[in-house]
This record gives sequence, structure tokens and C-alpha cells, in this order.
Amino acid sequence: MNLDFSFYNWDLISNFVLKGLYFSLVLTLVATVGGVLFGTVLALMRLSGKKWLDIPATIYVNGMRSIPLVMVILWFFLLVPAIIGRPIGAEVSAVVTFIAFEAAYFSEIMRAGIQSVPRGQVYAGQAMGMTYSQNMKLVILPQAFRNMLPVLLTQTIILFQDTSLVYAIGAYDMLKGFEVAGKNFGRPIEAYLAAAVLYFAMCYALSWMVKRLHQKIAIIR
Repeated sequence: MNLDFSFYNWDLISNFVLKGLYFSLVLTLVATVGGVLFGTVLALMRLSGKKWLDIPATIYVNGMRSIPLVMVILWFFLLVPAIIGRPIGAEVSAVVTFIAFEAAYFSEIMRAGIQSVPRGQVYAGQAMGMTYSQNMKLVILPQAFRNMLPVLLTQTIILFQDTSLVYAIGAYDMLKGFEVAGKNFGRPIEAYLAAAVLYFAMCYALSWMVKRLHQKIAIIR
């Protein structure tokens, strides 16, 4: 097997890879923000103590976490257009699917973070006359967010890796950019190897940064 990476140059990277990398990063950012917001709502529903809120949230979270992401991507991409009667596009489908799916995982992280706050903090807020929402907003969530920040960032790295699955519906992500470049130059093996190296380098660097952040937070505690 003769590998030849000489066809790689800046023009190839800028024309094929950067476009896909941009979409992968945007999808990661939007899905993280949307997933955290939706996940926080789900976590609060599960911690509310009210069955009419707890049960639907529990079913949603456990259901989503029991289904492979690629199946959710395909279902949404194929079923939603059939229901509404018009296509929504691979990119929009990927964004909505990732937010809905990742919210289930972020919800469990948020719930664990909220429960990690000592009960004395909750009682202190109640003693000061705070309502449930004020106590959650001003006392509990800020402390919980600090506790779970490393885990949130780790899940975001996993989310970035999972963006390669949008390849199944034809969205132009980073992996798709490498594939197109490889086909155009007749070097698919080299293209997939280069994609694997870039994914590894980015995720390893981000994981190292999360590890350092976790150490700093541990020192502050």
C-alpha cells in the first residue's frame, strides 16, 4: 500500500476541509448551548417533585439515551419532511436532532450537578425568603455549574466527535470535506487517515485543557 499525502495543500484544505470544519464547530456550539438549556429544563422537571413534570421528563431522557444517535438523525431527517410535507435540509435536521438528543445527556449532568450542592445552601436561601426560582438561579445553579463544568466540556468533546454521524444524511461536515477531497484526487485512504489524525489532535488537545481546568477547580475547592 503506497500512501501519498503530497496532494494536500492549502487550496485543498480551504476549498474542502475548512467548510466542513466550520459546520462541525457551529453544530457543536449550537447543540451544546441548546442542549444545556433544554437539559436544564428537563433536570428541573425531574427534580421538581411533581409527577406530572417528573414522569414525562424521565421518559424523554431515558428514551433518548437508549437509542443510537445515528438512528435519531435518520428518523428525524426522513420522518419530519413526510409529516410536514416539505424537506427541511440536512443541516437544519442535524442541528435540531443534536439539540434534542444531547439535551438528554446534559440533563443528567445538570441534575447531578444540582444534587451535588450541599442541602445547607438550599436551606440558607429559603431562610432568606427566596422563592424556588430565585434560590435555584442565585444560589444553586452557579455552584452546580462550577461543579459540573469539566463534565459538560467533556460531553461537548464527545458531541464534536459525534458530528461526524451527520455524514449519514449528507450534511457537509469535516469528515465529508475530507471524503470529497479524497475522491477528487483519487486518494480516499489518505483522506480518511488525515481526517482521523485531525479529529484525534483536536479532541486530545481539548481533553488536555479540560483536565487542566478540572485540576484548577479542585484546587479552588
